[in-house]
Amino acid sequence: MRSKRPPIYGGLFHFMENYYVYILYSKVFDKYYIGQTNNVEARLFRHNNSKFKSFTSKYRPWKVVAEIFIGNDRGNAIVIERYIKKQKSREFIEKIIENQNNDDFIAQLVRVPFKRD
Repeated sequence: MRSKRPPIYGGLFHFMENYYVYILYSKVFDKYYIGQTNNVEARLFRHNNSKFKSFTSKYRPWKVVAEIFIGNDRGNAIVIERYIKKQKSREFIEKIIENQNNDDFIAQLVRVPFKRD
């Protein structure tokens, strides 16, 4: 468990975490789950082992099928996670999984939630 105290690095510099949007898949139930975190491995472990009842606890086991680096701003990761969820499209999720290593596709995905017309 993390300490609530901020890390001490001196000066004006502070530790910056990297955030990811991830997609989990439950083969047993043929379900996808989208989330965001700064530690995908630890988050997957909690999804598969938590004693609390939740959406993910009903469809175990999960495996990571996509992990997309967003940057060091958690707010951006949350916006992108919500954007993907709002699409309510299995086809869209599977397109992300297929193109997760395509930098141009991911750049467009990351840009779309922030685009203002």
